[in-house]
Amino acid sequence: MKTLLTLALTLTLGFSALAGTNDHHSGDAAPTWTVDSAHSSVKFNIRHFFTPVPGTFDSWTGTIHFDPENLEGSKIDVSIDVASVNTQNERRDEHLRDPDFFEVATWPSMTFTSSEIRAVGENQYVAVGELTIRDVTKEIELPFTLLGVMDHPMRENTVVAGFEANTTVSRLEYGVGSGNFVQTTVVGDEVNIDIFLEVTRTM
Repeated sequence: MKTLLTLALTLTLGFSALAGTNDHHSGDAAPTWTVDSAHSSVKFNIRHFFTPVPGTFDSWTGTIHFDPENLEGSKIDVSIDVASVNTQNERRDEHLRDPDFFEVATWPSMTFTSSEIRAVGENQYVAVGELTIRDVTKEIELPFTLLGVMDHPMRENTVVAGFEANTTVSRLEYGVGSGNFVQTTVVGDEVNIDIFLEVTRTM
């Protein structure tokens, strides 16, 4: 465990690295961070009868512009390859890809694009933006946490940061699930989504 003094120093240096510079101008884009997909994930769970069933989307891309001192210039864009859904059951995954649920042949991607990022507490933020699933687009609020920032110990002149985001969406509002899957309680409506991102930036 780090001492409180060391932790405070690390966070101070980290926030300076996030910003890159304190000389911001209105309208400037925040620094760009590269997502380390090997250490990041998009996970979800949804109830089947009474039991939550977990899954992931294994193929996705993200562009992160973030600076806690320049939230006006910060932005998040994420695009998920819906066909990459993985619940560890191929028969179920194929059903999720068909017209009963995601209909990936027609709508292969789901996207989130932020229009505003605001601070709501220490290391706590909310990204407001449009989530598109199938042919439905709705504005949502995506709360996320800055988990930490530090110099990368194995990459010279590189900073690493971590983010966690959690939200819940209604699948029925996006037309995911038809027929008996709407009328019965076999599959729940609320989908819990957890996003974990490890990102890097060259200084």
